[in-house]
Amino acid sequence: MAGKTRKTRTSTAKRQQPRGNPRKAQGAPPPPPKATARDWIGAARLRTLPLAITPVLIGTGAARLVDNQFHWVIALTCLAVAVFLQIGVNYANDYSDGIRGTDDFRVGPARLTASRRAKPRTVLIVALVFFALAGLAGVALVIRSQQWWLLLVGAACIAAAWFYTGGKRPYGYAGLGELFVFVFFGLVATVGTTWVQVLSIPQEAWFGAVAAGFLAVAVLLANNLRDIDQDKVAGKKTLSVRIGKRATQVLFTALVLLPFAIAVFLAQFYPGAWLTLMALLAALPAILIVWTYRAPRELVTALALTSLTSVAYGAFLFWAFIG
Repeated sequence: MAGKTRKTRTSTAKRQQPRGNPRKAQGAPPPPPKATARDWIGAARLRTLPLAITPVLIGTGAARLVDNQFHWVIALTCLAVAVFLQIGVNYANDYSDGIRGTDDFRVGPARLTASRRAKPRTVLIVALVFFALAGLAGVALVIRSQQWWLLLVGAACIAAAWFYTGGKRPYGYAGLGELFVFVFFGLVATVGTTWVQVLSIPQEAWFGAVAAGFLAVAVLLANNLRDIDQDKVAGKKTLSVRIGKRATQVLFTALVLLPFAIAVFLAQFYPGAWLTLMALLAALPAILIVWTYRAPRELVTALALTSLTSVAYGAFLFWAFIG
């Protein structure tokens, strides 16, 4: 009888043991779903692509002032370099910020790495693929122009894209992101576009480059203002974290409006530049949001409007130069 009782208790205990994954039985959260095509497209952050388009538009317009010709193949190749670099840096930021934990409490759209919807290695590979595509397009420009020193410029562009948030000491975490964005998305991208087309740089290209750089920095400021509280916690000392909210708002406003002062000056020689004032229809609401927002998420709209301001400004200035 005792033996039968022990067997009965043993069999009953076995029946009562939970089956399957014990973590699920304890109520552990299920793993996040895998990233969809829509997630990958979102991670490319298409709303930032105007920052790649604007300098190419202005640089191409300035090039036409030199020889009164369009160099469409070269211009489109420049656009490919800029767009591939922009997408590459967006994926690289997703990877680097994700593995550091900076995006764990992100205010804006979810990132692939931080949300664990994609493996960090996969995101890194995608970033490197876009950097490689930018490099190939850049090499094509070098071969076409026979300006071999531009290989160094291209290497510097890719390095700047990676070390913004990558590496042991990313400069984006030290408050230098705005400076590098001004240099590479303003001066280098615009003047470089002009140079590879006509091997000359008129002063109009420099004015346009400064304007494009200011607007690119303004977009970054809107982004960093949105994330200012999160970045403080994560130890990411962006310029906004260093100078504070109010100073960031003032700087953003100045950087958005200064390009229009440049356009007014250029309009004295190219009347079509007055059309750039139409871009204020997007710029002024962006400024208003930056000064009156209550929730950080509202700054996503300001960021999009500033990007729209940039590409509209570039398109109108391009038209002024070719008109």
